[in-house]
Amino acid sequence: MTPFGAALSFGAPMPEDSSALLRLQQQGFCVLGAAELAALAGYDAAGCAPAFDLWGDLPPDNYLKDGGHYRFRRHGSFIQTLRPNAGPAALESVPHRAHWQPTSYNALHGGMSRWFAPLSEALQQAVFWQPLLLGLGRLFDQVRPAPRWFIEAHQFRIDTREGVGRPTPEGAHRDGVDFVAVVLISRCGIRGGETRVFELGGQRGVRFTLSEPCSVLLMDDTRVIHESTPVLPEGETAGGWRDTLVLTYRAGGFLDP
Repeated sequence: MTPFGAALSFGAPMPEDSSALLRLQQQGFCVLGAAELAALAGYDAAGCAPAFDLWGDLPPDNYLKDGGHYRFRRHGSFIQTLRPNAGPAALESVPHRAHWQPTSYNALHGGMSRWFAPLSEALQQAVFWQPLLLGLGRLFDQVRPAPRWFIEAHQFRIDTREGVGRPTPEGAHRDGVDFVAVVLISRCGIRGGETRVFELGGQRGVRFTLSEPCSVLLMDDTRVIHESTPVLPEGETAGGWRDTLVLTYRAGGFLDP
C-alpha cells in the first residue's frame, strides 16, 4: 500500500503479522489476501472459483444518474444473529427489498429506493457463501459487539465497453453502516480501479489496487471513507471488467426511508 498522507497507518504503525482484528481496531481498515480471508471465515479458498462465472449474469444498473451503462449488479439482504440461545451464529435471508441510502451518505444516488435484481440461488448455495458472511460478522462483532448484523450483499460488475467504468461514481464516501467488506472477484482487461481509503476528518490516506481474486478490503465505516478510481481498457479494445462482492454490516436495522 502506498501512503499519500503523513503515515501509512492511521494509528501507530502495525506489525506485518498483525491480525485482522488488531488492524481494524487500530487503523479502521485492513486488507487480507485470499488465503487469509478463507482462513478467517473457515472455508476452502479453492471453492470460490466455481462461482466466478455468476458475475457474467448481472442485469444492468438502471439508476445511474451520470447516464452511463457501465455498472451491472444484483442485491440481497440478510440478518445474522450472533448469539442465538448461546449457540452458533445464524444467517437468515430476508424477503427481497430495495436498497436505500440517505443523500448525506450518497449525494448522487441517495434518497431513492433502488430495486435491483435479487441474488441468484446459485450464489447463495456456493460453499463459501455462508462461511464468508458469518465469519466476517463474527470478526466485526469483536470490534464493536452487536446482537445482530443487518447485512446487504451487492454483486457488481464495472465494465469498459463505453471506454470508462466508474466503481464509485459518487466519489469518496461512507455507506452509512458499521462495517464494509469489498471482495475482489476478478479483473480482466483493465487498468485503473485503484482503491483509496481516507481517515474520517483527517488528511491521511492510503491507496492500493486489489488484484488477487477473493482478496478483501475490510473497513470500519464509522472511521474511514473510501473510493475506487475509474477503470479503463488495458489495450485498444474496450470490454474488460472489474467484478466485486460488497458486503455491508449494520447494527440496529437496515437503512430505510
